[in-house]
Amino acid sequence: MVDVLVGRRLVTREGATVEAEVALQNKVVALYFAAGRCAPSRDFTPLLREFYTALVGEARQPAPFEVVFVSVDGSAQEMLDFMRELHGAWLALPFHDPYRHELKKRYSVTATPKLVIVKQSGEVITNKGRKQIRERGLACFQNWVEAADDVFQNFSG
Repeated sequence: MVDVLVGRRLVTREGATVEAEVALQNKVVALYFAAGRCAPSRDFTPLLREFYTALVGEARQPAPFEVVFVSVDGSAQEMLDFMRELHGAWLALPFHDPYRHELKKRYSVTATPKLVIVKQSGEVITNKGRKQIRERGLACFQNWVEAADDVFQNFSG
């Protein structure tokens, strides 16, 4: 489980809640900082959705990967609209959870969208996830797994 999200509840785009410890256990986690009103976020989100779907939704053996959306939208309704319109079947930190702001500071998010790939400890694997997906596609995931820790050494994507 990603240490920085211990004790948090996450939500799906359908509004269901899940315990972060359960949903993120033994996975490489991508923290996705974005907003629906941000043109670059709207441009990148469909690409991230395709990446996620290929790794998790359509794969014969789903990859140990999860995206957690950390909204920088102006309201809960904007966040919900963005999630329903463009997001994949990934999770989100609730809009009203003040921890969103702490995560922005911790991972030095000054512009969106930003995709930060983290180990279970919360340590950064890369803060250039968006660029890597654009340039390398699915191939970048294997690098993230290798950097993540020994937990994933048996994954072969």
